[in-house]
Amino acid sequence: MATIESAGALPNAQAGIFDREHTVAKAGFNRWLVPPAALCIHLCIGMAYGFSVFWLPLSRAIGVTQSQVCTDMTLVQELFTTSCDWKVASLGWMYTLFFVLLGGSAAIWGGWLERAGPRKAGAVAACCWGGGLLIAALGIYVHQLWMMWLGAGVIGGIGLGLGYISPVSTLVKWFPDRRGMATGMAIMGFGGGAMIGAPLANLLMNYFKTPTSVGVWETFVTMGVIYFVFMMIGAFAYRVAPVGWQPEGWTPPTVKKAMISDHHVHLDNAHKTPQFWLVWWVLCLNVSAGIGVIGMASPMLQEIFAGKLIGLPDVSFNQLDATQKAAIAGIAAGFAGLLSLFNIGGRFFWASLSDHIGRKNTYYCFFLIGIVLYALAPTFAAMGSKLFFVAAFAIILSMYGGGFATVPAYLADLFGTQFVGAIHGRLLTAWATAGIIGPVVVNYIREFQLAAGVPRDQLYNTTMYILCAMLLAGLICNLLIKPVDHKWNMSADEVAKYQAQLAKNESAIQHGSFGIGKGGLDAKSALFWAFVGVPLAWGVWKTLESAVKIF
Repeated sequence: MATIESAGALPNAQAGIFDREHTVAKAGFNRWLVPPAALCIHLCIGMAYGFSVFWLPLSRAIGVTQSQVCTDMTLVQELFTTSCDWKVASLGWMYTLFFVLLGGSAAIWGGWLERAGPRKAGAVAACCWGGGLLIAALGIYVHQLWMMWLGAGVIGGIGLGLGYISPVSTLVKWFPDRRGMATGMAIMGFGGGAMIGAPLANLLMNYFKTPTSVGVWETFVTMGVIYFVFMMIGAFAYRVAPVGWQPEGWTPPTVKKAMISDHHVHLDNAHKTPQFWLVWWVLCLNVSAGIGVIGMASPMLQEIFAGKLIGLPDVSFNQLDATQKAAIAGIAAGFAGLLSLFNIGGRFFWASLSDHIGRKNTYYCFFLIGIVLYALAPTFAAMGSKLFFVAAFAIILSMYGGGFATVPAYLADLFGTQFVGAIHGRLLTAWATAGIIGPVVVNYIREFQLAAGVPRDQLYNTTMYILCAMLLAGLICNLLIKPVDHKWNMSADEVAKYQAQLAKNESAIQHGSFGIGKGGLDAKSALFWAFVGVPLAWGVWKTLESAVKIF
């Protein structure tokens, strides 16, 4: 074992630069270089959360200063019109496409990702997300809504799914000692993408706008190129751990925890277990509650507090004039930004905490605390307490993000690490489902209440209690999760055969060999973290600038 070549760790001579064999870590590689590689991709695709910044400008893409409205136009006609501006509601279907395609593509191609490796998946994601934005830009330029849906929504949505799951299996294998923290570091980037992308988009639209253009198609082109470059940097920085690798000085705990398996369940069998579907519902119900609030955060704050936001405590929303409504809209944008910040922080905090208290207990926290806070939200609103109301939803959104970041480690505990990326991909169909359930519950109940004459400051009371019921159902599902039955576990021979096929010319490398994975924050990793940390810090600063206006 004097040289790394003797261990067979060099890539296959015929392997392409994007193939998994070409990404196996060599001597001296620092595992702390992998999380910022994942962040390069997640911070880009996370802009999906910030796309609402484009809706109002796009709703006057033809009229420029004001919308060129055509009455009695159907959605099908809107897809092909070149003479009428698009409705905001029609543009909002992009969100549905994003999350349905994200969940669908992650489920369909998760198994391929395990075989092909994270670099190839990351590169395909970069082409889909960056290229999708370019196609969408062309759709805006020629004013064809179907082309924008196809580019950003469908092709871009596939890029979201592949990009989202690309680092999961890799990080879990690099950090067997800190599964939750590792996935939390990467997945927090998806929550942070909008914090960087939304203010960047505003800057670019203001730069590109002219008397004949609102500046959106030019912004799409610019951001598409930027995102492609950043995501390719992340894809090429990915390295996979050699088969059999473990961190030097770390050994699996000798005292076995009931909810952490040291066996592996094959991808083809995971969905046959009750545990998979219980975790599916746990994620779906947690996300449904949170995603509905995210979509309505801005109008919710405006309608509940109205004049209180600008020092007029006795003025309701309907009594505000246009100038005052514009003022509280700006404040509500800060609220949405603050929720985004807690969404990010929660992904790292809760996932890291789960390493210490366990995944099941972490989800108990999500559901129990969530039920209490949703139930108290109407009371905080009736009290007129902005501080309590905002704090409650900030904590709720931290747990929404924490649910996403904790679930890959939950799956690894239950099903082992061998197929966790692909299993996680299939589980994300729960997110796609929640992306429909959550907004429908919140939006349609609001419309029903509004039609029934309920005052605007009480529109969301019933919704909060319904969300409590959804969280209670999630709590019961989490309670029912037990260790996977041994009959689903792969045998030692099956695991060895799979690993041998995956590694091809790579022999099993014992933990600590050749210094692979060693090191903390050395100069190289510090520079890479700064590369992703500086834009993230800028996004946090811009968010706090807006959020401080609430109070």
